[in-house]
Amino acid sequence: MVRGLEKGLPGFTIAELLLGLAIAGTLAAIAVPMGLRTLDDFRTRSAARYLASRLGDARLRSIKRGYAIGLRFQAGAGDYLMTTVADGNGNGLRTTEILRGVDRILTESEAIGWHFPGVAFGILAGVPDADGQPANGTDGVRVGPSRLLSMGPDGTSSSGTLYVHGQERAQYAVRVLGATGRVRVLKYDQWQRRWLDQ
Repeated sequence: MVRGLEKGLPGFTIAELLLGLAIAGTLAAIAVPMGLRTLDDFRTRSAARYLASRLGDARLRSIKRGYAIGLRFQAGAGDYLMTTVADGNGNGLRTTEILRGVDRILTESEAIGWHFPGVAFGILAGVPDADGQPANGTDGVRVGPSRLLSMGPDGTSSSGTLYVHGQERAQYAVRVLGATGRVRVLKYDQWQRRWLDQ
């Protein structure tokens, strides 16, 4: 006879314990991928809002100071690096003048993934651009060949769209409307297959 075991005390059989572990394992197998998708969407949305706030800040600073301020995007190792730049001679932002030091660099270069791990510029396969047309490539920085988004002192801006995606299927876009300088954040809804305002 085993000591400490008395008849009538409640307990679990091995079969009951195994059944409980199987149920817990099944629930974890369902919950973990959903949690990872939710975290990925949160990071990607936060990255899009960060970009929108950087552009909004550049617009306000440009209006306040009376000269163009914007974001410059340079292809880096695997993704774009962005830098805030300011017009130094009153003729707008120009890549050649940035390289010569006439237009000033205000911030260090940074990648979006440094702040939001797993997020990068780009358009996922099968996602149309924000106008509903085929994406025509995966490049996520669509602001013209100069790769400059410039905010003018009169409240206008150059126009373009920045696309960011996560490691899963989260896809966001930050659109800048040139005539008004308005910045919008959009999310691509995989189920409805269309872009929605955020």
